[in-house]
Amino acid sequence: MYGRRASQLLKEIDSSEAGQLASFNSDVFDQVIRECNEHNSQFQSLIRKMVEQNLDIETTRNEDHYGAAIHHLSLLRNKRCLMAYMYNRAEVIQSFRWKVGPVLPHDIQEKLHFSEKEYFKNHSAAIKSYISEMDIDLTVDMVPPKDPYIQVRVLEDIGEVSLGDHSVSLTKNSLHFLRRTDAEQFVSQGLMEEFLE
Repeated sequence: MYGRRASQLLKEIDSSEAGQLASFNSDVFDQVIRECNEHNSQFQSLIRKMVEQNLDIETTRNEDHYGAAIHHLSLLRNKRCLMAYMYNRAEVIQSFRWKVGPVLPHDIQEKLHFSEKEYFKNHSAAIKSYISEMDIDLTVDMVPPKDPYIQVRVLEDIGEVSLGDHSVSLTKNSLHFLRRTDAEQFVSQGLMEEFLE
């Protein structure tokens, strides 16, 4: 039955948990590609046969016309299924950049096809380039903060640091009222913590 293998890929996506990836199913993917090639060659041979018989392809309605139509529609359906499979996986891969950062954990990398690994690498590079060009860190707060300033306690002696238009001495156990974007890098490194009264 035409299209059964392609629908397996879509069922695989549907059965997986949202935001999660199953391993790339290269066996079924390759089988669908081979089926597409078979449909294309059958379609081409039926059209060639009609042309050799001097039949008008647009108006002739015989078994060759309907056979060509079935192969053409099957080819389009398989193509749509492959594109949906890849698009869904690409969206999940893009979301990993925001969830886990620019380096994927080994268990996620094992599930990716080599072209998906390359896609993630290029996507991360594009984000990094945009962040450096705009001089704004988009990865700091995924939820907009209520206040652009936070009070922080320094956990480790950091020393004199230049923050925007001023410099500040960050000594252990000192409290500071800083812009969230300035403090975030130190908080993520474990050098300071948000001080909640």
